Amino acid sequence: MPEIFQFKQFSVDQTGCAMKINTDGVLLGAMAETISNAEILDIGTGTGVIALMLAQRFIQASITGVEMDESAAQTATTNLRHSPYTDRLQLAPVSFQEYFTKFPDKQYDLIVSNPPFYIQSLHSPAEAKTLAKHAGNSFFHQLIQQCSLHLKPKGTLWLILPLQTSALVKDLVQQCGLHLQQIINIGSYPHSAAHREILVIGAEAIELLNTRFIIYDAPKQYSNQYKQLLQSFFTIF
Repeated sequence: MPEIFQFKQFSVDQTGCAMKINTDGVLLGAMAETISNAEILDIGTGTGVIALMLAQRFIQASITGVEMDESAAQTATTNLRHSPYTDRLQLAPVSFQEYFTKFPDKQYDLIVSNPPFYIQSLHSPAEAKTLAKHAGNSFFHQLIQQCSLHLKPKGTLWLILPLQTSALVKDLVQQCGLHLQQIINIGSYPHSAAHREILVIGAEAIELLNTRFIIYDAPKQYSNQYKQLLQSFFTIF
């Protein structure tokens, strides 16, 4: 039976995807900023949800999703094809390394990724979920290094990461000739510690902006921040 997640303007079939739609992905899709007619790359697109959210927000943007898992790539292709934005979306069923090798001169205004995040930890039991969520330091080094070569001069890379992974990526940014431009600290409640960070990375050295985003005001009560951010997408708002 299909696993359909219904948004206001599009739907996402999650069948065959190990990693289902989650808070991390929708936050990144709703927050990432770029120019109106941007060239956008979504690395590890999964179901395609981030690409679809960006297509809704940036109506002149051209967006490519890259997904190396065959089953997820098939599902994403179907989701992109059946969306209202299909003429501006495409799917490359390869790893980001293969994609950049195939298009060595391609540059982007925005690159986004909700990447694998278990660094040097035990693999998940399910092979597909392992592929989606497990990565070592070398993965992130390759990711940052490759993105540094494929960002336009004013382009930005947006990543959503757990704190341990975020600390590693911050160290890699300078090594790859990039600069940390913004950190969005994401917490569940007003008084809880951040459990995720969105890092905004670019070639330009600008003053670092630190902000905080809260998901809930109280148990089962979404914050105004969260509702305002996602009211264009979620049918419950």
